[in-house]
Amino acid sequence: MSDQPGDDDFVYDEASGEWISGAEAAAKASTAGQVEVRDSVGNLLADGDSVTLIKDLTVKGAGQTLRRGTVIKSIRLTGDDQEIDCRYEGIKGLVLRAEFVKKR
Repeated sequence: MSDQPGDDDFVYDEASGEWISGAEAAAKASTAGQVEVRDSVGNLLADGDSVTLIKDLTVKGAGQTLRRGTVIKSIRLTGDDQEIDCRYEGIKGLVLRAEFVKKR
């Protein structure tokens, strides 16, 4: 017997407190590890997207301010629901909060 739930099997979902079908449980399990990161206006962000800053941000340690309207290309999601990893000239290891950017 397989340890994967089948279509006609039901499993108890502790999050909702209900019995759900095996196919529905498998679908939930496949998306459980993915974190949805949304920008300031609610657009879903993904790796490789370009974003625009919506606010002037002072970068600690770099002695530099990124101005509103600055375009950051090719972002990378960190796995946190609010942080994105970016590259910008002259700043190494830049991490921005998603609430300060808007998808282009």
